Amino acid sequence: MRPPAPWPEVEAWLRGAGWFAGRGEWGEAERLVAVRVADAARQGVPLEPWGAVLGFVARFVGLRFPVPLAPERVFLAHPALGYEGDAEDIAELAGDLGRRLFPVGYETGEAGIVLLDDLGRFFYLHHTGPSFLGHDEAQALSSLMRGDQDDIGEFYV
Repeated sequence: MRPPAPWPEVEAWLRGAGWFAGRGEWGEAERLVAVRVADAARQGVPLEPWGAVLGFVARFVGLRFPVPLAPERVFLAHPALGYEGDAEDIAELAGDLGRRLFPVGYETGEAGIVLLDDLGRFFYLHHTGPSFLGHDEAQALSSLMRGDQDDIGEFYV
């Protein structure tokens, strides 16, 4: 993976979509996370969120972040978007990583699910397989902005 974009570049991308420091749509984040938990239960797979999941979603929910080099690809901090059977795929990846995972977003052009693990790392679940977005929120946002993903192999247990 190439080095992350400088924070001012990432911040300009975020602000261009309506984000601002201190933004927190907690009610909507809680609602969408509850929808995802219920849908995973319907699929027969328990998914349990934690504080960092709600925090990430609350900061970015309701905004559209087009990828500058591919504007048909848009990142949405919308944990309830996905596909039928995705909860099992998320649980399988969580087992492979040996960590809890929860969806925090969706990328529209590729139908990819953005996942957060309980160490604060971000992953991307795509129909062609999973990949790595970043060790933290800033690196993951840079990856989403640039359309970068990296090999996930080193993270398997």
